[in-house]
Amino acid sequence: MAEVLRIADEIGPDRLSTTDVARAIGISQPAIFRHFPTKSALWLAVAEDIGVRLQRDWTAAEAAADGPRARLKALINAQLVAIAETPALPSILFSRELQVENHALRDVFRGLLAAFQGRLVAAISDLQAAGDLSREVNPEDIAILLTSLVQGVAIRWTLGARGFSLVHEGLRLFDVQVAMLRRMERDSDA
Repeated sequence: MAEVLRIADEIGPDRLSTTDVARAIGISQPAIFRHFPTKSALWLAVAEDIGVRLQRDWTAAEAAADGPRARLKALINAQLVAIAETPALPSILFSRELQVENHALRDVFRGLLAAFQGRLVAAISDLQAAGDLSREVNPEDIAILLTSLVQGVAIRWTLGARGFSLVHEGLRLFDVQVAMLRRMERDSDA
């Protein structure tokens, strides 16, 4: 799966062929089809592998965090690190393969997004219950804002030829976003 992601990063997910994959791993193209009956099945296996890694990383991030604020930041960090380590991810998310040709692939990524947002909502709800984050904004909306922050910085990173540290920039913007949400709480209390 790592080789598929490496090639997708080099040439783009829409240009990736089973011939490219077979050549990269040193087998014949028919051998690929013995394991994956279609290119869509290959992509689905890649997405499921990504999903397992993301879920593992999110769980580890939450387990290592002390308190809801640290948990929220650790989740964002884990997502940014995953993208930095798998730079083909932003391209896959906006590929024709995902958007038009492979509904099962889209469903896997949609499920992963929902799972990530669910974890964010839980941490945000805990922060709000502790009075450490504005209760004026629905936790689901804050989760969408933070997910959009990750996606936006990832797109900027990709378009900018990866000319800055994705993790550093994403965490910097996360801190700005949380500070604004905390300020809303202080302003409403005043």
